[in-house]
Amino acid sequence: MKPLDKKIIGQSSAAVQLKKMIALIAPSDAPAIIYGATGSGKELVAEALHEESRRKGRFVTVNCAAIPKELIEAEIFGFEKGAFTGAVKSSTGKFEQAQKGTLFLDEIGDMPADLQTKLLRVLENSVISKVGSNAEVKLDVRIICATHKNLNEMVASNKFREDLLFRLNVFPIDVPDLSQRHEDIPEIIEHFIEKKSLKSGSSSRPIFDAKALEVLQKYDWPGNIREVRNIVERAMVFFPKAKISDQDVKKYLLRIDSDIVIRAEEQDAIWSELDELGKNASPSEKMLADANPPSPKDFANFFDTNNSVDLRSLLRDIEIVFIEAAMDRNGGNTSEAAKDLKLIRTTLIEKIRKYGI
Repeated sequence: MKPLDKKIIGQSSAAVQLKKMIALIAPSDAPAIIYGATGSGKELVAEALHEESRRKGRFVTVNCAAIPKELIEAEIFGFEKGAFTGAVKSSTGKFEQAQKGTLFLDEIGDMPADLQTKLLRVLENSVISKVGSNAEVKLDVRIICATHKNLNEMVASNKFREDLLFRLNVFPIDVPDLSQRHEDIPEIIEHFIEKKSLKSGSSSRPIFDAKALEVLQKYDWPGNIREVRNIVERAMVFFPKAKISDQDVKKYLLRIDSDIVIRAEEQDAIWSELDELGKNASPSEKMLADANPPSPKDFANFFDTNNSVDLRSLLRDIEIVFIEAAMDRNGGNTSEAAKDLKLIRTTLIEKIRKYGI
Protein backbone atom coordinates (compact mmCIF):
# COMPACT_ATOMS: atom_id res chain seq x y z
CA MET A 1 0.00 0.00 0.00
CA LYS A 2 1.30 3.45 -0.93
CA PRO A 3 1.75 5.97 1.92
CA LEU A 4 -0.94 8.17 0.38
CA ASP A 5 -3.44 5.28 0.47
CA LYS A 6 -2.91 5.02 4.23
CA LYS A 7 -3.96 8.65 4.66
CA ILE A 8 -6.82 8.83 2.16
CA ILE A 9 -8.78 5.59 2.52
CA GLY A 10 -10.87 4.31 -0.38
CA GLN A 11 -10.88 3.72 -4.12
CA SER A 12 -14.04 5.60 -5.13
CA SER A 13 -13.71 8.02 -8.05
CA ALA A 14 -13.87 10.97 -5.59
CA ALA A 15 -11.12 9.49 -3.38
CA VAL A 16 -8.91 8.62 -6.35
CA GLN A 17 -9.30 12.13 -7.78
CA LEU A 18 -8.36 13.65 -4.41
CA LYS A 19 -5.24 11.47 -4.16
CA LYS A 20 -4.20 12.45 -7.70
CA MET A 21 -4.60 16.13 -6.80
CA ILE A 22 -2.47 15.71 -3.65
CA ALA A 23 0.28 13.88 -5.53
CA LEU A 24 0.28 16.55 -8.23
CA ILE A 25 0.62 19.66 -6.05
CA ALA A 26 2.55 18.26 -3.05
CA PRO A 27 6.03 18.99 -4.52
CA SER A 28 5.21 22.71 -4.84
CA ASP A 29 6.10 25.20 -2.10
CA ALA A 30 3.12 27.43 -2.95
CA PRO A 31 0.27 27.88 -0.42
CA ALA A 32 -2.90 25.80 -0.61
CA ILE A 33 -6.36 26.04 0.91
CA ILE A 34 -8.27 22.85 1.71
CA TYR A 35 -12.04 23.29 1.60
CA GLY A 36 -14.46 20.79 3.12
CA ALA A 37 -17.22 20.17 5.63
CA THR A 38 -16.45 19.65 9.30
CA GLY A 39 -15.10 16.16 9.91
CA SER A 40 -14.33 15.46 6.24
CA GLY A 41 -10.61 14.86 6.85
CA LYS A 42 -9.04 18.18 5.87
CA GLU A 43 -6.13 17.74 8.29
CA LEU A 44 -5.38 14.30 6.82
CA VAL A 45 -5.15 15.94 3.39
CA ALA A 46 -2.77 18.57 4.80
CA GLU A 47 -0.62 15.85 6.38
CA ALA A 48 -0.58 13.96 3.09
CA LEU A 49 0.54 17.11 1.22
CA HIS A 50 3.41 17.51 3.68
CA GLU A 51 4.47 13.86 3.53
CA GLU A 52 4.30 13.69 -0.25
CA SER A 53 6.31 16.94 -0.52
CA ARG A 54 9.28 15.31 1.23
CA ARG A 55 10.03 18.57 3.05
CA LYS A 56 12.57 17.83 5.75
CA GLY A 57 11.04 20.00 8.49
CA ARG A 58 8.08 19.32 10.76
CA PHE A 59 4.35 19.44 10.09
CA VAL A 60 3.06 22.00 12.63
CA THR A 61 -0.64 22.65 13.27
CA VAL A 62 -2.40 25.79 14.51
CA ASN A 63 -6.17 25.81 15.01
CA CYS A 64 -7.13 29.44 14.51
CA ALA A 65 -10.56 28.88 16.08
CA ALA A 66 -9.23 27.28 19.26
CA ILE A 67 -6.72 29.93 20.41
CA PRO A 68 -7.95 33.13 22.13
CA LYS A 69 -7.63 36.22 19.94
CA GLU A 70 -5.19 37.91 22.35
CA LEU A 71 -2.83 34.92 22.34
CA ILE A 72 -2.82 33.73 18.74
CA GLU A 73 -0.18 36.20 17.48
CA ALA A 74 2.30 35.17 20.20
CA GLU A 75 1.47 31.51 19.50
CA ILE A 76 2.22 31.82 15.79
CA PHE A 77 5.13 34.27 15.75
CA GLY A 78 6.66 33.57 19.16
CA PHE A 79 7.63 36.24 21.71
CA GLU A 80 10.56 37.65 23.62
CA LYS A 81 10.89 37.66 27.39
CA GLY A 82 9.01 40.64 28.87
CA ALA A 83 7.03 41.31 25.68
CA PHE A 84 3.81 41.23 27.72
CA THR A 85 2.61 40.37 31.21
CA GLY A 86 3.37 36.73 31.87
CA ALA A 87 6.14 36.44 29.26
CA VAL A 88 8.75 35.26 31.77
CA LYS A 89 10.93 33.72 29.06
CA SER A 90 11.27 33.82 25.28
CA SER A 91 9.27 31.36 23.21
CA THR A 92 9.60 30.03 19.67
CA GLY A 93 6.44 30.41 17.59
CA LYS A 94 4.78 27.94 15.26
CA PHE A 95 6.37 29.49 12.17
CA GLU A 96 9.90 28.83 13.42
CA GLN A 97 8.90 25.35 14.64
CA ALA A 98 7.82 24.58 11.07
CA GLN A 99 11.12 25.82 9.52
CA LYS A 100 11.83 23.83 6.31
CA GLY A 101 8.53 22.08 6.89
CA THR A 102 4.81 22.89 6.69
CA LEU A 103 2.62 25.16 8.82
CA PHE A 104 -1.02 24.07 8.77
CA LEU A 105 -3.45 26.87 9.65
CA ASP A 106 -6.71 25.10 10.40
CA GLU A 107 -9.95 27.12 10.32
CA ILE A 108 -8.21 30.06 8.62
CA GLY A 109 -11.60 31.78 8.33
CA ASP A 110 -11.50 32.41 12.10
CA MET A 111 -8.16 34.27 12.02
CA PRO A 112 -8.48 37.82 13.48
CA ALA A 113 -8.30 40.69 10.97
CA ASP A 114 -5.09 42.22 12.35
CA LEU A 115 -3.33 38.86 12.17
CA GLN A 116 -4.51 38.43 8.58
CA THR A 117 -2.51 41.55 7.72
CA LYS A 118 0.63 40.18 9.37
CA LEU A 119 0.22 36.81 7.67
CA LEU A 120 -0.01 38.56 4.29
CA ARG A 121 3.32 40.31 5.07
CA VAL A 122 4.90 36.92 5.86
CA LEU A 123 3.69 35.51 2.55
CA GLU A 124 5.15 38.48 0.67
CA ASN A 125 8.52 38.68 2.43
CA SER A 126 9.09 35.22 3.99
CA VAL A 127 10.25 36.83 7.25
CA ILE A 128 8.75 37.14 10.71
CA SER A 129 9.49 39.06 13.89
CA LYS A 130 8.67 37.77 17.34
CA VAL A 131 6.31 39.76 19.52
CA GLY A 132 8.50 42.25 21.42
CA SER A 133 11.40 42.07 18.94
CA ASN A 134 12.51 43.98 15.84
CA ALA A 135 14.86 41.23 14.66
CA GLU A 136 13.71 39.41 11.53
CA VAL A 137 13.82 35.64 11.04
CA LYS A 138 14.05 34.34 7.47
CA LEU A 139 11.60 31.52 6.80
CA ASP A 140 11.43 28.46 4.59
CA VAL A 141 7.92 27.30 5.43
CA ARG A 142 5.06 26.12 3.25
CA ILE A 143 1.66 27.34 4.41
CA ILE A 144 -1.40 25.13 4.03
CA CYS A 145 -4.79 26.31 5.28
CA ALA A 146 -8.16 24.67 5.78
CA THR A 147 -11.68 25.96 6.28
CA HIS A 148 -15.30 24.81 6.24
CA LYS A 149 -16.42 28.39 5.54
CA ASN A 150 -17.00 30.16 2.22
CA LEU A 151 -14.07 32.60 2.11
CA ASN A 152 -15.43 34.41 -0.95
CA GLU A 153 -18.58 35.27 1.00
CA MET A 154 -16.40 36.41 3.91
CA VAL A 155 -14.45 38.67 1.55
CA ALA A 156 -17.71 40.15 0.27
CA SER A 157 -18.79 40.94 3.84
CA ASN A 158 -15.34 42.36 4.75
CA LYS A 159 -14.57 39.56 7.21
CA PHE A 160 -11.58 38.23 5.29
CA ARG A 161 -8.91 40.10 3.32
CA GLU A 162 -9.27 39.67 -0.41
CA ASP A 163 -5.53 40.10 -1.06
CA LEU A 164 -4.74 37.42 1.55
CA LEU A 165 -7.20 35.03 -0.09
CA PHE A 166 -5.49 35.58 -3.45
CA ARG A 167 -2.09 34.80 -1.92
CA LEU A 168 -3.27 31.67 -0.11
CA ASN A 169 -5.58 30.26 -2.76
CA VAL A 170 -2.87 29.18 -5.22
CA PHE A 171 -3.99 25.55 -4.94
CA PRO A 172 -7.63 25.18 -3.81
CA ILE A 173 -8.47 21.59 -2.85
CA ASP A 174 -12.03 20.42 -2.29
CA VAL A 175 -12.38 17.44 0.05
CA PRO A 176 -15.51 15.44 -0.91
CA ASP A 177 -18.14 14.60 1.70
CA LEU A 178 -18.66 10.93 2.52
CA SER A 179 -22.05 11.22 0.81
CA GLN A 180 -20.00 11.27 -2.42
CA ARG A 181 -17.91 8.25 -1.39
CA HIS A 182 -20.44 5.59 -0.35
CA GLU A 183 -18.43 2.73 -1.85
CA ASP A 184 -15.49 3.63 0.44
CA ILE A 185 -17.47 3.09 3.67
CA PRO A 186 -16.56 -0.61 4.25
CA GLU A 187 -12.86 0.11 3.78
CA ILE A 188 -12.98 3.16 6.06
CA ILE A 189 -14.80 1.16 8.76
CA GLU A 190 -12.24 -1.64 8.56
CA HIS A 191 -9.44 0.93 8.79
CA PHE A 192 -10.82 2.36 12.03
CA ILE A 193 -11.49 -1.10 13.52
CA GLU A 194 -7.91 -2.14 12.75
CA LYS A 195 -6.51 1.12 14.13
CA LYS A 196 -8.59 0.87 17.32
CA SER A 197 -7.69 -2.79 17.82
CA LEU A 198 -3.96 -2.10 17.48
CA LYS A 199 -4.14 0.87 19.84
CA SER A 200 -6.08 -0.92 22.57
CA GLY A 201 -4.57 -4.36 22.05
CA SER A 202 -8.12 -5.71 21.83
CA SER A 203 -9.04 -8.85 19.89
CA SER A 204 -12.81 -8.40 20.36
CA ARG A 205 -13.43 -6.83 16.97
CA PRO A 206 -17.03 -6.75 15.68
CA ILE A 207 -18.09 -8.13 12.31
CA PHE A 208 -20.46 -6.17 10.07
CA ASP A 209 -22.53 -8.48 7.85
CA ALA A 210 -23.33 -7.57 4.23
CA LYS A 211 -26.73 -6.03 5.02
CA ALA A 212 -25.25 -3.94 7.84
CA LEU A 213 -22.65 -2.52 5.47
CA GLU A 214 -25.36 -1.87 2.89
CA VAL A 215 -27.29 0.26 5.43
CA LEU A 216 -24.14 2.20 6.28
CA GLN A 217 -23.36 2.77 2.60
CA LYS A 218 -26.83 4.27 2.08
CA TYR A 219 -26.47 6.57 5.09
CA ASP A 220 -25.68 10.25 4.34
CA TRP A 221 -22.94 10.67 7.01
CA PRO A 222 -23.55 14.31 7.98
CA GLY A 223 -20.62 14.07 10.41
CA ASN A 224 -18.32 12.65 7.70
CA ILE A 225 -15.14 10.80 8.78
CA ARG A 226 -15.58 11.73 12.45
CA GLU A 227 -19.01 10.10 12.47
CA VAL A 228 -17.59 6.87 11.02
CA ARG A 229 -15.03 6.83 13.83
CA ASN A 230 -17.85 7.28 16.38
CA ILE A 231 -19.83 4.40 14.83
CA VAL A 232 -16.79 2.11 15.05
CA GLU A 233 -16.24 3.11 18.71
CA ARG A 234 -19.85 2.17 19.49
CA ALA A 235 -19.59 -1.10 17.57
CA MET A 236 -16.49 -2.20 19.47
CA VAL A 237 -18.10 -1.40 22.83
CA PHE A 238 -21.61 -2.76 22.11
CA PHE A 239 -20.74 -5.75 19.88
CA PRO A 240 -17.36 -7.27 20.90
CA LYS A 241 -16.72 -10.48 18.93
CA ALA A 242 -20.29 -10.28 17.59
CA LYS A 243 -21.83 -10.13 14.14
CA ILE A 244 -23.67 -6.86 13.49
CA SER A 245 -26.88 -6.96 11.45
CA ASP A 246 -28.68 -4.21 9.55
CA GLN A 247 -31.17 -3.91 12.43
CA ASP A 248 -28.31 -3.54 14.91
CA VAL A 249 -26.95 -0.67 12.83
CA LYS A 250 -30.29 1.14 12.69
CA LYS A 251 -31.17 0.59 16.34
CA TYR A 252 -27.88 0.76 18.20
CA LEU A 253 -25.21 2.41 16.04
CA LEU A 254 -26.84 5.19 14.03
CA ARG A 255 -28.72 6.02 17.20
CA ILE A 256 -28.40 4.56 20.70
CA ASP A 257 -31.44 2.66 21.98
CA SER A 258 -31.41 1.96 25.72
CA ASP A 259 -32.05 -1.73 24.97
CA ILE A 260 -28.38 -2.00 24.04
CA VAL A 261 -27.59 -2.42 27.74
CA ILE A 262 -29.71 -5.60 27.82
CA ARG A 263 -28.20 -6.70 24.52
CA ALA A 264 -24.67 -6.26 25.87
CA GLU A 265 -25.53 -8.23 29.01
CA GLU A 266 -26.93 -11.03 26.85
CA GLN A 267 -23.75 -11.13 24.78
CA ASP A 268 -21.61 -11.35 27.92
CA ALA A 269 -23.85 -14.12 29.26
CA ILE A 270 -23.53 -16.16 26.06
CA TRP A 271 -19.71 -16.03 26.13
CA SER A 272 -19.68 -16.76 29.85
CA GLU A 273 -21.90 -19.81 29.41
CA LEU A 274 -19.74 -21.12 26.55
CA ASP A 275 -16.66 -20.73 28.75
CA GLU A 276 -18.32 -22.57 31.64
CA LEU A 277 -19.83 -25.47 29.68
CA GLY A 278 -18.27 -28.78 30.58
CA LYS A 279 -16.22 -27.53 33.52
CA ASN A 280 -18.23 -29.54 36.05
CA ALA A 281 -18.93 -32.60 33.94
CA SER A 282 -19.03 -35.97 35.74
CA PRO A 283 -16.62 -38.82 34.76
CA SER A 284 -19.43 -40.56 32.86
CA GLU A 285 -20.24 -37.33 31.00
CA LYS A 286 -16.57 -36.92 30.12
CA MET A 287 -16.45 -40.47 28.75
CA LEU A 288 -19.52 -39.71 26.65
CA ALA A 289 -17.96 -36.47 25.45
CA ASP A 290 -14.88 -38.35 24.26
CA ALA A 291 -17.10 -40.35 21.91
CA ASN A 292 -18.92 -37.27 20.57
CA PRO A 293 -17.88 -34.15 18.62
CA PRO A 294 -15.83 -31.72 20.74
CA SER A 295 -17.65 -29.72 23.38
CA PRO A 296 -16.96 -25.96 23.75
CA LYS A 297 -14.40 -26.79 26.45
CA ASP A 298 -12.44 -28.94 23.99
CA PHE A 299 -12.05 -26.12 21.49
CA ALA A 300 -8.88 -24.99 23.30
CA ASN A 301 -7.17 -28.06 21.81
CA PHE A 302 -8.88 -27.79 18.43
CA PHE A 303 -5.75 -26.69 16.57
CA ASP A 304 -3.88 -29.78 17.74
CA THR A 305 -5.68 -31.68 14.99
CA ASN A 306 -7.01 -28.96 12.67
CA ASN A 307 -5.42 -26.12 10.74
CA SER A 308 -8.36 -23.74 10.80
CA VAL A 309 -11.92 -23.20 11.99
CA ASP A 310 -14.78 -21.10 10.64
CA LEU A 311 -15.49 -19.40 13.96
CA ARG A 312 -18.47 -17.37 12.79
CA SER A 313 -20.14 -20.43 11.29
CA LEU A 314 -19.45 -22.50 14.41
CA LEU A 315 -20.89 -19.89 16.79
CA ARG A 316 -23.92 -19.49 14.52
CA ASP A 317 -24.52 -23.24 14.53
CA ILE A 318 -24.21 -23.39 18.32
CA GLU A 319 -26.74 -20.57 18.65
CA ILE A 320 -29.17 -22.29 16.26
CA VAL A 321 -28.92 -25.58 18.18
CA PHE A 322 -29.66 -23.84 21.49
CA ILE A 323 -32.63 -21.93 20.05
CA GLU A 324 -34.12 -25.04 18.40
CA ALA A 325 -33.69 -27.07 21.60
CA ALA A 326 -35.31 -24.35 23.72
CA MET A 327 -38.22 -23.98 21.29
CA ASP A 328 -38.78 -27.77 21.17
CA ARG A 329 -38.60 -27.99 24.95
CA ASN A 330 -41.28 -25.30 25.31
CA GLY A 331 -43.55 -26.44 22.49
CA GLY A 332 -42.77 -23.41 20.34
CA ASN A 333 -43.58 -20.88 23.08
CA THR A 334 -41.15 -18.04 22.41
CA SER A 335 -41.71 -16.37 25.81
CA GLU A 336 -40.72 -19.52 27.74
CA ALA A 337 -37.87 -20.33 25.31
CA ALA A 338 -36.50 -16.80 25.76
CA LYS A 339 -36.49 -17.30 29.55
CA ASP A 340 -34.49 -20.54 29.19
CA LEU A 341 -31.97 -18.78 26.94
CA LYS A 342 -31.85 -15.65 29.12
CA LEU A 343 -32.86 -13.51 26.16
CA ILE A 344 -35.55 -10.88 25.85
CA ARG A 345 -38.42 -12.20 23.71
CA THR A 346 -37.99 -9.69 20.87
CA THR A 347 -34.32 -10.63 20.54
CA LEU A 348 -35.20 -14.32 20.30
CA ILE A 349 -37.82 -13.58 17.62
CA GLU A 350 -35.20 -11.56 15.67
CA LYS A 351 -32.80 -14.51 15.82
CA ILE A 352 -35.50 -16.99 14.75
CA ARG A 353 -36.24 -14.81 11.71
CA LYS A 354 -32.55 -14.29 11.00
CA TYR A 355 -31.78 -18.03 10.98
CA GLY A 356 -35.07 -19.11 9.42
CA ILE A 357 -35.87 -21.45 12.32
